[in-house]
Amino acid sequence: MKKIDKETIINSLRQVYDLEIGFDIVSLGLIYNVEVDENNNVHILMTMTTPMCPLIGLIVENAKEKVKEIENVNDVDIELTFDPPWNPEMASDEVRMLLGL
Repeated sequence: MKKIDKETIINSLRQVYDLEIGFDIVSLGLIYNVEVDENNNVHILMTMTTPMCPLIGLIVENAKEKVKEIENVNDVDIELTFDPPWNPEMASDEVRMLLGL
């Protein structure tokens, strides 16, 4: 079985959007960490722009589905954290520029 690298996971997560803001979760800086073990189980540590985000369930499910589409991915576990809390500085330069920050 081919080992999956983190960049492959990150690239698939770029297809998951926060529909309220209109940007992908990677560009927004919502992905804190990605780990892939020797069995191609994926653990993602991520946050949301706010703990009150009404789309948390949808975004987490979309992220799981996108990562599971990668060939040889075994299991996907997504852990939500709000420590440290998200702030606009975590977003990519492009996103901050488009949001006028």
